[in-house]
Amino acid sequence: MNTQVRRPHIEDLFREVDHYIPAREGHQPPRIGISANRKDGLSCIAETYVQAVLQAGGAPVVIPVLTDIKTLTALVSDLDGLVMSGGGDINPLYLSEEPIPQLQDVDTYRDEYDLILLRLAANRQIPVMGICRGHQMLNVAWGGSVYQDIYSQTNHPLLKHSQTLARELPSHTVRLEKIESKLYALLQKEEILVNSFHHQAIKETAPGFIATASAPDGINEAMEHPEKNIFSVQWHPEAMASHGDEVMKLLFQYHIQAASLFGKAKRMHRDMLTIDSHTDTPMIFPGSFHIGEKEGGKVNLPFMEEGRIDAAFMVAYIPQGERDECSLKQATAYATERLEKILLQETLYPERMGIATSSNDLIRLKQARKKAIFMGIENGYAIGKDLENLRRFKEMGVSYITLCHNGDNDICDSAKGNQEWNGLSPFGEEVVREMNRLGLIVDVSHAAESTFYDVLKISKSPVIASHSSVRALCDHARNLTDEQIKALAAHQGVIQICLYKGFINKEEEKASLTDVIRHINHVVDLVGVDYVGIGSDFDGDGEVIGCQATNELINITVRLLEEGYNENDIAKIWGGNLLRVLNEVQAVPR
Repeated sequence: MNTQVRRPHIEDLFREVDHYIPAREGHQPPRIGISANRKDGLSCIAETYVQAVLQAGGAPVVIPVLTDIKTLTALVSDLDGLVMSGGGDINPLYLSEEPIPQLQDVDTYRDEYDLILLRLAANRQIPVMGICRGHQMLNVAWGGSVYQDIYSQTNHPLLKHSQTLARELPSHTVRLEKIESKLYALLQKEEILVNSFHHQAIKETAPGFIATASAPDGINEAMEHPEKNIFSVQWHPEAMASHGDEVMKLLFQYHIQAASLFGKAKRMHRDMLTIDSHTDTPMIFPGSFHIGEKEGGKVNLPFMEEGRIDAAFMVAYIPQGERDECSLKQATAYATERLEKILLQETLYPERMGIATSSNDLIRLKQARKKAIFMGIENGYAIGKDLENLRRFKEMGVSYITLCHNGDNDICDSAKGNQEWNGLSPFGEEVVREMNRLGLIVDVSHAAESTFYDVLKISKSPVIASHSSVRALCDHARNLTDEQIKALAAHQGVIQICLYKGFINKEEEKASLTDVIRHINHVVDLVGVDYVGIGSDFDGDGEVIGCQATNELINITVRLLEEGYNENDIAKIWGGNLLRVLNEVQAVPR
């Protein structure tokens, strides 16, 4: 360890401090929070944690043990990474278990502190590395279980899992699972030497996580999340890394690199405009819905703030119904009521959000540190047979209308329809022309291919697919073929990749953030980066593993950086392309 100090001369020391020129923003080391241990009422941490982070290129920040959520939130929000340190036993009451005689000292105050830290980090997608107790606590926080004492609660021929050797020395081997895991890809070894200081261990791995290493007696030694930068190990790599162990150094270097990338993503979200082009949140509005609270949906102001997302399109979704005069009037009234519920949110939270109808509105709101909510309508069924409704919806603040949903309507054929019109109906042609005239974006998601091509023939403005994905990668009628994507790009439109699992991977339970990136890459390879964006379909069953709500959307940015996209291209994907279409549509002479 490097614990050298300068000679004790105050003037020389101050001169060095005063003449130091810090690295410019973006080149500074990532801030790595280290959870503190608690002994005799003191927040403390072994020096080896600090040294391991320093040697890997991070700036360590020891977080004192406290349970005030407001204070911890302020501390965690500025972090780029988090290391959960080792320590004593976990109170089994957090697992709804009674303590067994072999349970050793517990500190419920520290347990609460650790759980708060992990929850705050998870909500903000901060990369996490867990060590020993931190490994077990991470598992508990995500719904897994632990042995209170492995020696009395397992039937394995156990190793000695708490060594008397010095901490920097290994005492047994660990076998890495030869699976698709970050740990195996990083170390490229089937077996490594580790130290060991525990008698508790993971029993059942938390849902969504995979076990990546085990001791010769079968005790879990490592796990990770397959789609997020969260991993943990049972041993103490900091003790070995700080004393020169090259394998253990790799673990900290990996974590620091993930933190650096996350820090870059945060800076990008601060500077660029980020827009989710399709959410169905108005579907879940109860009578007293407040967008400023976490009320069970996937899109709200707290989630937008945690995920650093500037704007979301909230749509008034209308399921396709009967097309008689009475039903059409009810559809129009229902859409109007949904839009009014969205507008109400601005009056409830004027200091945190505003309704946006243009790119200038979005810029103004971002400069005021507020979130922007755009409005749309999903299913032109809401128009009825009255073009005047288009003007009314435009005046309410609507920016786009999805022509249909799951079923043909009076405007056009749906991807799930019966080809009633073989594309646009005569009325549908009038609708497209009037939307062009009013400056409303035409949205072709859910439309049949025949409708899609009719729209491109008639529309004089670019059109969008607000929440569609790539049929070549997931053969679903709702997705666009390569030929459609090429045609859309030639018309200067944009396809907003949807996070609905059934449109991302035919094996829906496996649909992941990795699949979403594959869809984005496909469009970029096919037509370029100027014609793709993101439309989550959150609250309309949109979600994938690794990106399940608005606070997790920043993970897309991290993954795009990992793919090698530059900041300018990512800014286009996150909103620049969609705003280009919005500006062109609204600039058409009336």
